[in-house]
Amino acid sequence: MSPRHKVEPDSKELFRLPEPQPRRWVLPLVAGLAAVVIIAAVTVSALLLVKRETQRENAIRDVAVLSFVRGFVTQYASLDPFHANDYADGILAQGTGDFAKQFQARKNEIVIQVARAEPTRGTVQAVGIERWNRDGSADVVVAATTKTTMPDGKTIESGSRWLATATKEGAQWKISSFKQVI
Repeated sequence: MSPRHKVEPDSKELFRLPEPQPRRWVLPLVAGLAAVVIIAAVTVSALLLVKRETQRENAIRDVAVLSFVRGFVTQYASLDPFHANDYADGILAQGTGDFAKQFQARKNEIVIQVARAEPTRGTVQAVGIERWNRDGSADVVVAATTKTTMPDGKTIESGSRWLATATKEGAQWKISSFKQVI
């Protein structure tokens, strides 16, 4: 044995464990709290991202349907008697469902009326989505004006309001219902 440390042979000091240090509970507590905060932050960030993407997709869908209906009503309200067949074909190409069936049934009458009419320019004043339906279609309210220049040079302006139901077929929007609102 070393001269510095003299141990008696009967002593139990040789087999004694060192004194236990007091447990440090602050570090595990801080690490646990930090883990909980990080998990909460990641969860909130993911939820906000999903919400933002959903809002973005809805806004894109709204703009697409409003743009389509605006263009359709402008075309519908703009009569060109020199191209009556093209007018009817263009309207029919943008229709589906009941609207297309009704328009097809009256297509000859419509072509004759357009051919007899004076040239008219339609303008959409306001357009807005009334509601989205469960089937993915949208009911859109449209306010439009039409200006007709008569042969004597007078201009007649009239307004109309429409309720259009736009339905998406594949990647293209189409009109499935189109009714004038009084």
